[in-house]
Amino acid sequence: MTEEQRKGLIDIGIGITNLVNRATVRASELSREELREGGDRLIDLVEVVKPAVVAVAGVTAFRYSFGSPNARLGRQEPDLGSAQFWAVPNPSGLNAHETIASLADWYATVGGEAGI
Repeated sequence: MTEEQRKGLIDIGIGITNLVNRATVRASELSREELREGGDRLIDLVEVVKPAVVAVAGVTAFRYSFGSPNARLGRQEPDLGSAQFWAVPNPSGLNAHETIASLADWYATVGGEAGI
């Protein structure tokens, strides 16, 4: 994503993150500490940016980051500050059951919740 694209999402109230800024083949390669730290950074960022919705890519990462072992894809409770909180599929190739169309549906749903 370019900085212009990132700014465009922020401007319309959407935050999308993978929580840890390094590439891995699977979520299990990230330590729980990295994921918790990523969750803490996201909480702080949401307080500053105040998006309408926040989507975390990857339900496994979401579970570890926010201490929600039973979380499923979709809207999460409680909200994150003033933002609706979502776990959406990670677009990783390891999620073979997800298609471009199904990923687009998830992201369109999140966008719709932001009013676009």
